This record gives sequence, C-alpha cells and structure tokens, in this order.
Amino acid sequence: MIRWVIVIFLALIVLGAALPWLEKLGLGRLPGDVRFKLFGRLFMLPFASTILLSAVALLLGKVL
Repeated sequence: MIRWVIVIFLALIVLGAALPWLEKLGLGRLPGDVRFKLFGRLFMLPFASTILLSAVALLLGKVL
C-alpha cells in the first residue's frame, strides 16, 4: 500500500511540474475543463483533459 502512495505522490509532482508545458499544447483548456478563482487562487478541474490523457494511455498500453 505504501508503494502506491509513493507512486501517486511522484505522479502528482511530475504532472504539476509539467502543467505549464501541457497547457501550451492545449491540455487544460479543452471544453469540459473547469477553471475558477476562489480567494485569489486559480483552481483547475481538468475533466476533459483527464479523459483524453486516459484514452491515450489506454491506447499506448494496448499497442505496447
């Protein structure tokens, strides 16, 4: 169980660092992604981007 916690934590760090680069590619700005400002902070809920990345990962997993 601790192994999964570590993997998820590392994945969040990597995705958080790659977010500005991914936004340049258009991820995070798709229809279905929600952005809102609350207490002066920008929050982003990338529903459509998550579905798209999951589909790409699934296809890569099937091919490889």
